[in-house]
Amino acid sequence: MDDPEQAILEATYRALCEHGYAELTVQRIADESDLSKATIHYHYDSKNRLFMRFLEYLYERYSDRLDDVSGGTARDRLDALLTMELTDAETDPDINFQTAMLEVRAQAPYDEDIREMLNAFDEALVSRLRETIADGVDAGEFDDGVEPGMAADHLATTIRGAHTRHVAVRHPLDRSYETARTYVETYLVDGSAPEVTA
Repeated sequence: MDDPEQAILEATYRALCEHGYAELTVQRIADESDLSKATIHYHYDSKNRLFMRFLEYLYERYSDRLDDVSGGTARDRLDALLTMELTDAETDPDINFQTAMLEVRAQAPYDEDIREMLNAFDEALVSRLRETIADGVDAGEFDDGVEPGMAADHLATTIRGAHTRHVAVRHPLDRSYETARTYVETYLVDGSAPEVTA
């Protein structure tokens, strides 16, 4: 990525935090950088194209963070994933940004491009959870009756719901982390998961 593009994407982040999605404009992005509005238009011919590139940029960073999750066992890796999503400072560097992203998510039913990008985030998380849980089942760390796909869907829903609840009513993320940990210990490790039917 060249320097002007990096500067534009970083300015987009700052403008989004300051003004929210509904009030985001190319001029406000330019105001957050040393670049002119014309320069931004040279790189991106529309605000929509710029914003989609911004979501791709966020996705690349998110994928890198998922790839960095490590641990000696599947159980350790699963806890590291939950920690990354629900307790790390990186998850919530700016409540204004999280609020703006909630606005973006609200656009997904009406905007196919946004929906596809948000789906990529979701699929990346679910896939990593599913792989980790399957590894744990294979290694005997999780009960052999656990269905990795269903458990991954449950945890992903918990994580996404926790983020929304945190922004909407300031519910502490660490409380949601403890809820997710209880699910792991009770249902995945101890095998007390209730039957779930589609």
